[in-house]
Amino acid sequence: MPLPASRTVPLIVAAALFMENLDATVIATSLPAMARDLDLSPVRLNLAITSYMVAMAVFIPASGWLADRVGARRVFVGAIALFLTGSVVCGSAPSLGILVAGRLLQGLGGAMMVPVGRLILLRSVPKAEMISAMAWFTMPALLGPLMGPPLGGFITTATTWRWIFWINVPIGLAGMTLALTLLPPIAERERTPFDGLGFLTSATGLAFLVFAFETAGRDVVSPLVGVAAAAAGIGLIVVYVRHAHDVARPLIDLELLAIPTFRVAVIGGSLFRIGVGALPFLLPLQLQVGFGRSALESGLTTFVAAAGALLMKATAGRILRAFGFRRTLLINAVAASVLLGAVGAIGASTPMVVVMTLLLAGGFLRSLEFTAINVIAFADIDAEAMSRATALSSMVQQLSLSSGVALGAMTLHLLSPDGALPSSGDFSIALAIAGAISALAFLSFRRLGAEAGEALLGRPTPATDTDAA
Repeated sequence: MPLPASRTVPLIVAAALFMENLDATVIATSLPAMARDLDLSPVRLNLAITSYMVAMAVFIPASGWLADRVGARRVFVGAIALFLTGSVVCGSAPSLGILVAGRLLQGLGGAMMVPVGRLILLRSVPKAEMISAMAWFTMPALLGPLMGPPLGGFITTATTWRWIFWINVPIGLAGMTLALTLLPPIAERERTPFDGLGFLTSATGLAFLVFAFETAGRDVVSPLVGVAAAAAGIGLIVVYVRHAHDVARPLIDLELLAIPTFRVAVIGGSLFRIGVGALPFLLPLQLQVGFGRSALESGLTTFVAAAGALLMKATAGRILRAFGFRRTLLINAVAASVLLGAVGAIGASTPMVVVMTLLLAGGFLRSLEFTAINVIAFADIDAEAMSRATALSSMVQQLSLSSGVALGAMTLHLLSPDGALPSSGDFSIALAIAGAISALAFLSFRRLGAEAGEALLGRPTPATDTDAA
């Protein structure tokens, strides 16, 4: 008996998210080994993470337009091919510059791959089945973070870090084959003109702002250059905002923020992700640089957080139906942020059972928060605006996650100047700051109406229950 669309579509699309998440967690575990091979400080290699995220954020706004123009399935398959090309470049990189170039290419593919895959899901599955579909979508994708840390540690210890990129090739080829043969063709929507001026001003403005943030306090460029880049970035973003109000179909539709559930999800989700985005960068470095553990030991420790996230997916529907979106988001934002900051309190002598419990519970709560945010964001978005809402939401997600990585790296740099390796105390401070920023999401979620998302919380049928086999 064939599986319903609420399962087949998310499972196939999840292959792309699995590959992306596997890549992200593998590279975080391998950063110290990569730094030694390329003769760099481990903190400087945050560029290998943020360059990817920034490329995604810059090009994501065009993904919805391209999917409507060319067809979502075609764009999805082409994006996987582009991601694989970038993976090969990264695996062959002889220097930081080539590595960053490969990561930018991966980011361009990811900018089309993940949001267009989510768009296929949103257009193929009825809203009443969306909680179930999101669970099936994210469960395979969470295998990436679950497998990534130990796999990255094993690859780095047993062979070379370059294999962390080359393993994407067979995974991506399998995803392309499944997409071409099993995904339903999504009809193209109305072919609107491409907002070229909007793309130019938003992309350039974001690039300037990220550059200013990345170089702040690191003596990479003069302070005057950093200030000039920040000013240029802010100016271009202001130009875009004015432009967006004057055109019928802007590339980034800021008017979607007038929808209360979408606005709260974007603002609160951004604050939460900034703090959480620092963790995958800080934790492997804390274990390897701060505590002197091997890449394999680090990977076998950090994968527990992904196990907690995977465990949560089987219970997300029940929790949301029992407590509602508002109460879940409020309570869970604080609890998850406290556990995030508490990771900084572990030391080299902390019993492993305590570390594992902390990471398992933290992964569970963070994943619950992301699931609730991702579902409530689209609760009141109609089909016509879905591609624009997906593009805006995905862009903001990547910017906030990259800001978290940059914030963690900048904090470590300021606490350990003159090229010295960070101490365990430096990581404690950086993680405490990350937890505090995530907790600020509580202030945004307070604005969510008590009945928000009720249409998504009806009594499930056996075919749509998230715990169904």
